[in-house]
Amino acid sequence: MIIDAGPLVAFLAEGAEHGKWVAGQFKRLRPPLLTCEAVLTEAAFLLKREGAEADKLFALLERGVLRLNFTLGDQEPDVRELMRRYRDTPMSLADACLVRMAELHAGATIFTLDGDFRVYRKHGRQMIPVLMPGD
Repeated sequence: MIIDAGPLVAFLAEGAEHGKWVAGQFKRLRPPLLTCEAVLTEAAFLLKREGAEADKLFALLERGVLRLNFTLGDQEPDVRELMRRYRDTPMSLADACLVRMAELHAGATIFTLDGDFRVYRKHGRQMIPVLMPGD
């Protein structure tokens, strides 16, 4: 399972939209959930905006719930191409990294609240399996 910023914020910020649904998913998912620095950056920013501290993200890393599993420097050409392909969406750096992670981890699902992942494709044409409310 690859995790996006939205579920992290919903899980860690009191009263966040989709918080109960995300908490239920966390109970059934087995760690570690894979992610990248771009997602943690986005989540830390959004948590601060919600009045929560980023320290909770570090605690998830320390406990092994999250695992950083992506190095942008190694994947930059592919991430850059994804961002070019989806410039009209527009695709964030974090989203591009997650799509690239889905390409690298066959069979992985992205845990997200972002409907753009229904539009994005891995390897050009393949739908990306997602776990999101309503699925």
